[in-house]
Amino acid sequence: MKISSFLYLAAFGTKTILFRKKAPILGTVIVTDKCNLHCKHCSVNNITAIVHPYEQIRKEMQQLYNMGIRILFFCGGETFLWKDGERTLRDLVIEAKRMGFLIVNVVTNGTFPIDLPEADLILLSLDGDKERHNEIRGDTYDTIMKNISSATADNICFYMAVNQINKKCIRDVCTTARDTQNVRAVSFNFHTPYPDTKELALSKTEKAKCCDTIKQMMKEGAPVFNLTSAFPYIIENSFPTPCHQCVVMENGKVSVCGRCIDVPGLCEHCGYFFVAEYTLLFRGNLRIILEMLRTYLKFI
Repeated sequence: MKISSFLYLAAFGTKTILFRKKAPILGTVIVTDKCNLHCKHCSVNNITAIVHPYEQIRKEMQQLYNMGIRILFFCGGETFLWKDGERTLRDLVIEAKRMGFLIVNVVTNGTFPIDLPEADLILLSLDGDKERHNEIRGDTYDTIMKNISSATADNICFYMAVNQINKKCIRDVCTTARDTQNVRAVSFNFHTPYPDTKELALSKTEKAKCCDTIKQMMKEGAPVFNLTSAFPYIIENSFPTPCHQCVVMENGKVSVCGRCIDVPGLCEHCGYFFVAEYTLLFRGNLRIILEMLRTYLKFI
């Protein structure tokens, strides 16, 4: 991370904590909900299958920037399906950097060639060993690993949603992240139980066991992009929601924290580690602040 970016984000955090501000710093643009996969745990793919045009997305990016957003994510659906004429996802990332966003990340299922060195991080979904991943996402594991080996930069971070199917595969994903070229780290979430996927949710006991495994893998040198000091809050779902420092933009609509904000009762069962980490950070939790500084400076 550039020193200038670090200083800007540090100043934002300080003002937010001291003055209890609710201004956002992290924004996500949904470029499409069209996806080439039908994953068992996903409730937001192919609802409209609309690929939003470049000028609309650019205006949405500008709106987020004007709101004070400086960390930007592009998300889907599958982001690499996005195209408008000759423009591709790379054009969106380059335009975001030109606008002044300090960190620009992309979320993908990894089934398309990965040639995006301009992105700070490419969060790539890997949901277990080959057997469990393919059970959740279809026969894609080998394609993903091939695309990773051919990637043009080492900016990939695995993104694992832990659920009832893959809860015993945390060690496998950590080891793969540690030993695979072009992979910088792994980031975990617990399954957030949308109404049609409640059966995949973990109990508190299961979450605690998963967190113990993650901690052990970190001790063994696995590059984990999560904060252990937030684990107790994540296990108990005792962190404050929603996270006012994060917003999602989808087809002109801005949602605080995430798309799940409209689902009654779902926030109380949120499985997103970053939501816990950010809400605790901006409440001034000193352990979170110190651990986030070490982690972000290491992996971004």
